Amino acid sequence: MKDTIQAPTIEYALLLPMLLVFGAAIVGVLVEAFAPRHLRKSIHMPLTLLALLGAFVMTVLVARGGLPDAAAAMGAVAVDGPSLFIWGIILILALVSTLLINDEEQFVAQAAAVPGSPDEEEAILSGYAQTEVYPLLLFSVGGMLLFASANDLLVMFVGLEVMSLPLYLLCGLARRRRLLSQEASVKYFLLGAFSSAFFLYGMALVYGYAKSVDLAAVNTAIGTGGGQETLLLIGTAMLGIGLFFKIGAAPFQAWKPDVYQGAPTAVTALMASTVLVAAFGALLRVFWVALGGLQWNWEPIMWGVAILTMVVGAILAITQTEIKRMLAYSSIAHAGFLLTGVVAIGGFEQNSQALSAILFYLAAYGFTTVGAFAVVTMVRDAGGEAGHLSRWAGLGKRSPILAGIFAFFLLAFAGIPLTSGFFGKYAVFSAAVAGDALPLVVVGVVTSAVAAFFYVRVIVLMFFNEPSADGPSIAVPTVGTSAVVALAAAATVVLGVFPQPVLDLADQAASALFIR
Repeated sequence: MKDTIQAPTIEYALLLPMLLVFGAAIVGVLVEAFAPRHLRKSIHMPLTLLALLGAFVMTVLVARGGLPDAAAAMGAVAVDGPSLFIWGIILILALVSTLLINDEEQFVAQAAAVPGSPDEEEAILSGYAQTEVYPLLLFSVGGMLLFASANDLLVMFVGLEVMSLPLYLLCGLARRRRLLSQEASVKYFLLGAFSSAFFLYGMALVYGYAKSVDLAAVNTAIGTGGGQETLLLIGTAMLGIGLFFKIGAAPFQAWKPDVYQGAPTAVTALMASTVLVAAFGALLRVFWVALGGLQWNWEPIMWGVAILTMVVGAILAITQTEIKRMLAYSSIAHAGFLLTGVVAIGGFEQNSQALSAILFYLAAYGFTTVGAFAVVTMVRDAGGEAGHLSRWAGLGKRSPILAGIFAFFLLAFAGIPLTSGFFGKYAVFSAAVAGDALPLVVVGVVTSAVAAFFYVRVIVLMFFNEPSADGPSIAVPTVGTSAVVALAAAATVVLGVFPQPVLDLADQAASALFIR
């Protein structure tokens, strides 16, 4: 008698936030296929906003309804405290970034047209718009949710690809500086493909050691000893390469400045905030949950990567003359600061403190980043956005409010007190000190002081230099852009002055990690 195939058990209620985002993305594809061109954006925009807002509400309801005792979808997706906290951050930041993406001036009229060709001019005159950006955004956000919560290396790889592939396309859709945008897209795609290959090969080697891709099973196999440690160590290194690439850690950070500069600024804001959150969620699951028993082997490497990342990000940012490249190196330095919390692994209490600090830092940094890039979209010259720092000279006299808000974001990046960045760094460095990583904290404090130099340099340039006669103009912000800047500034202030509610929420989420 033949064995019957048992149907899988899927907890749809727990996975509803993710399913809602993917469902809206599929509807968006159908809109592109069947809706008239002139109606597509009017359908896409509310659909995207409602899907992201609905997914956030569902995430809150799942958290309030009580967490399960085991991973959902046959052990493939971990719907625990950290996952729900990260989901909430990603969905809010994606919702805010959508308001920036709504600005048609940032995207090319027809991506398939050769830059500067008659076809492109005809597309512009015809009023074409790349409305595909909305379903691409939703697919990418859905991939982020899956990537950060995967409890299985194979599912994590699927989430990684679903997150990354739409971003490769979105990076090449800038309306101006088309060749630079396409170059950024190709670089991101090629280097991303290499990093995905490293991750996949590392997963195969870890499977060869543990006979499973389930994170808990890998952890159990390490505890019992499989006798094939070479497979495990090489696999761990390759998994690390794939994840370090996604967070932009040195020496795998070379893609970040080029991609941030070439991509449409709204897409850069999305990547700089949400991708970092999702990637750190996945990195913590791999190294803490699956490879926690291998701590003595990977921790020294993590120390080296964290130090190198902080130093490279802080020093190379000083040499930059382009505002988006400077913010890219700033992002690299912040990835290094976050890695100081990753190495602070220990007992349950220590892990909870470190995880809570990382979650708070991700939330604080995400809002500030989106706000900073929103300001960048409004400072323009004849060629589009005024990217060169010399064009920002005297901005405080041309538009004191906008320059003041941007200066406030830069001070938050520097970690000045009464900003969200201060409490984020304080929480992460405190966890690292408690985890016996004081030398790493010393490096973090020194590089933070170095990083403050190039932030202050921009502030001095804006407020203490005379504006040139042909200086940039300040674009009249759309309602969406104004809302983004206001929300980001408010979040940066609130998390800097009254951080305790979010810290308490992060503490609750950190204490609900499945595997300790």
